Order: sequence, then C-alpha cells, then structure tokens
Amino acid sequence: MREFSIPVLVDVPESANLADTVFSRAEQQPDLVVIRRQDGDSWAPVTARDFRDQVAALAKGLIAAGVEPGDRVALMSRTRYEWTLIDYAVWAAGAVTVPIYETSSVEQVRWILTDSGAKAAFAELDGHVETIREAMPELKHLWQVTDLPLAEADVPDSELEARRSAPVGADLATIVYTSGTTGRPKGCRITHDNLLFTARNVAFGPLDPLFNDRSASALLFLPLAHIFARVIQVVFVETGAVLAHTPNMKNVAPDLASFQPSFLLGVPRVFEKVYNGAEQKATADGKGKIFAKAAEVAIAHSRDGSHRFLHWVFDKLVYGKLRAATGGRLTAAVCGGSALGERLGHFFRGVGIEVYEGYGLTETTAPCSVNMPGGNKVGTVGKPFPGVTLRIAEDGEVLAKGRHIFDGYWNNPAATAEAVDAEGWYHTGDVGELDSDGYLRITGRKKEILVTAAGKNVAPAPLEDVIRAHPLISQAMVVGENRPFVGALVTLDPDALAQTPLSDVEIHAAVQSAIDAANLTVSRAEQIKKFTILDIDLTEESGHLTPTLKIKRNLVLRDFAPQIEALYS
Repeated sequence: MREFSIPVLVDVPESANLADTVFSRAEQQPDLVVIRRQDGDSWAPVTARDFRDQVAALAKGLIAAGVEPGDRVALMSRTRYEWTLIDYAVWAAGAVTVPIYETSSVEQVRWILTDSGAKAAFAELDGHVETIREAMPELKHLWQVTDLPLAEADVPDSELEARRSAPVGADLATIVYTSGTTGRPKGCRITHDNLLFTARNVAFGPLDPLFNDRSASALLFLPLAHIFARVIQVVFVETGAVLAHTPNMKNVAPDLASFQPSFLLGVPRVFEKVYNGAEQKATADGKGKIFAKAAEVAIAHSRDGSHRFLHWVFDKLVYGKLRAATGGRLTAAVCGGSALGERLGHFFRGVGIEVYEGYGLTETTAPCSVNMPGGNKVGTVGKPFPGVTLRIAEDGEVLAKGRHIFDGYWNNPAATAEAVDAEGWYHTGDVGELDSDGYLRITGRKKEILVTAAGKNVAPAPLEDVIRAHPLISQAMVVGENRPFVGALVTLDPDALAQTPLSDVEIHAAVQSAIDAANLTVSRAEQIKKFTILDIDLTEESGHLTPTLKIKRNLVLRDFAPQIEALYS
C-alpha cells in the first residue's frame, strides 16, 4: 500500500487557542482536580480554578514586565509543575514559548536565544540561570522557576482577557528546536492549531479510553522541551485527566509507586531498563530461570493467547509484582522516539501493561500515527490518527500531510522548502512501509542508510534496536560507510555489570550473542562482521546522546575514529 488516511474526527475551530480550555474549565468545573503537584512524599491537588488563577496571575506578571503579543519567552527547566504553569501563562499573555533542554550547553542556549529573538526567559536551577546569563548577558528579564512572579500585577482583567482571547489557531504558540543529531538545531514553528488539532484528535480518537476515564492519570518524566511530552501535556489539559510531573527520569520508580498512574509516556530505553532491571533482580535472587520462563510465557500469550494456565500462575508469581512496582494501576503506555521491538511489546502486553507505539517528529507536532486500544499491532507504529494522511514515496520515504504539520522552520525558508513540497507533503526522512490495513512500519532512516564498499545499502537502526535489547548492553552504533563490511561500536550498561560481574571472556560472549541475534534479522551482506566494546558509555552527559537518547552519529564517528579504524585494520 502506498497511501492511507483517516478522516478528521474533531474539527477544531480556527478561532481556538491553547489557553481557552484552562479558563473555560475553571468556570464550568472549578473544583475538578486537573493536576497533582509533588509535595515531598505526597501529591497535592490542583483544581481547575487553582490552575486558572495561577496562570492568570503569572500572565499578568508577564504583561506588566513588558512582554508583548508574539514575543518569544524561553523556558529552561526540568519536567515539573511550573513548566506547565509557565507554558500556559505565556500563551495566556499572547506570547510564544521557546523550550530549552535543561542539559543544553552555553553555546546551544546562545544559539536558541539569539535565533528566536527571545525577550525574556525562565530558568529552574542556579546552573540554568548561570548558563542563560553567560549565553545572553543583555537579556532584560530572567526569572527563576522556584521564585515565580505570582503576585497580582497591576493589570486589569479586561487586558488579560483581550490578550488571552486574541491568538487564533494559525498563530505561533511555540518554537521547538530539534535535538540536533546532526548540525545546528532548527526552530520548528508550531501553531496553536497544530497542538490543539493533534491533541484533540488523538485524545478523543484512537486513544480515547486512555484519557477520558475519570480515573485517568499520568506521570510525566520525559523532558517537556521535547514535542512528545509537550503534546501529552496538552492532551491532559484538554481532557481534564490528572497530570503529574517528576523531574528525575533516572529515579522515577519511587514516584511511580507513590503516584500510581494509569498511563505512562516513555521512550524504548525506559521500557528496556524496566525489563532488564526485573531480569537482573530475579537473577540476583536466584530466580533467573523462573523469570526467563515467565517472560517466554508472557510473550507467547500476547502473540496468540497460548499458555493460559501458566500465564495465570506467573501473573501471581511475577507479573503482579512488576505491575505493583509501577504503582499497581498502570495498564497502558505510549512509546515513541525509536522502535521498541516486538519482543518487548509482547512482553509488556503479556504482563498486563499494553504499550502502544506511535511515530512522529517535531515537525509533525509529535504523532503521525499511533496504535490504539483494540487495534494494537505490535511491531508497527500504528495507523494515521484522524485527519492525517501517510504516503510511501517511490524511494520508500514516509510522507505526511495534515493540520499537524508545522508552519515551517523559524528564519529558515530554504530548509522549509526542502522539507515540505509544493503539495503540502512533509518529507520525514524515514523509510517505511504501510501494510494492507494501513499500519505503518518504520524500516530505517533515509539519511542514515550506510552504503558499504560493495554497494550494499544497510539500515543501522533495526540492527541497533536488537543489540540494545540485550540486558548487558547500553548503546550500539552500526558503522560501515564505504567500508568492506558492517561493524558495530557497543557500550555496556554499568548497572547490569554491577549486578552480575563477568569476566572479559564472558562479556565478549554475551555481546557476541546480541550481535548474532541482530544478524538473524538481515541478509548476509548486511550482517555485522566485527564489533568493539568501548571503554565508556555513550550518554547525554558525554555529549553523544540527545536529550531523547538518540545517538549523535557524527560526534561518535569523530570521537571514536581510532576504534572504528581498528575494526578495519
């Protein structure tokens, strides 16, 4: 199949803007708890009225400080309640939010602030304040997130109402800078309509059962500077389901246990870590064989409903404990960013937590397609959500069209013209295929296709996904451009090594088994012939991963050139 589309389900009015729901819900359902704010070990309720009042107060503060309609206001913070509060206050003041990853360097921050023309900024930690001050000393307004100007400013309600209601769907809501796996980040112009159209057609469409139950709740820990978490934030505000935040992605387990969400948003590495951690704990407790059998049964049961009795037994012994570790109420999760892998998808469904994979980019306001309750085809990234059309070009590239497509790159018309053609199709750069039911499967990245010296095209991502699924492995990067064969760089997971100390021979054998598993998925010419284990991990802190844990291939190729050369010497 070359093209598939789903009709629009929710036709968002052209006059609608993102702040509308905050103010209308406060009038209609003032006592509805819409957010729970972390307060020590508890989660304090924030009602629709509370949230509206704080948004209004902060918006008045911005207006009093001289922020005009359309002005850009930067926000550098971890994921926390104030992130959402500031976002909606900026919109209520008629301005534009410019998110900055909290791990960004001074040079990256300087580029974003100057390119966007930011007039003011919010920063969370003292280090963030210092970074912004160093990046742009002349910035007039810099407020700290922990000390927001929430006191009533001398701004009449009528002025706030005029500002709040003035933006329409076509107006700019945010400039989201791409993570920049290659080159300098580009600012994606995302409108009010982009976010509202996407959020409402996803929330009241394929994922309606996840968000429109009165007991629905989510704990956000992915960075809100990324469009993926940002859209979920808007979804929860639009539906009135309960949203909570936690700033520490690495130590999210205690917050999951105490908040007890019904829904989770994650990237594949999060689910890999959950699986690997459970496997390592079982092995350390002398129950490794039981866990292995339980995993095998969960996967088989998810695939075809087999092993019913064993599945019931393991639900009591193993699966229930896994669910309890996430708070006991979690039944669903949405995963994006890269491929989860069929095995993990079936494992989690088998233990009672269904993971719905989706696909999208910053330029498509996050999702283009998503799996759905009652129609989850594990191993695919789902069908287009309502109002979206997907097409597979002659060269296999995935093209997308719909109201979710961004408004172009900020200050970069040449890049916009390259990305969106004259017919309005956005060229994703990803290679994929649509099956007969309209489900999309991503098979590679167009610009990341390696061509060996023998002229063989090799897609690195599918091989890397299989290798990285091994519990001992942290990251993997396939190499081989203009080389005689395909090789791989591999890093080890320090937590896994600490749990199960191994000799060098055992480590090499374990990595070889992961390489062998990946090689079974491709032709002989595409198989990895040699690998090397790096003596450091590839992390965001080392500069080799983006904040969404994607490998910066150009930097890895540069920094580990000697190790790559050694593969071919």
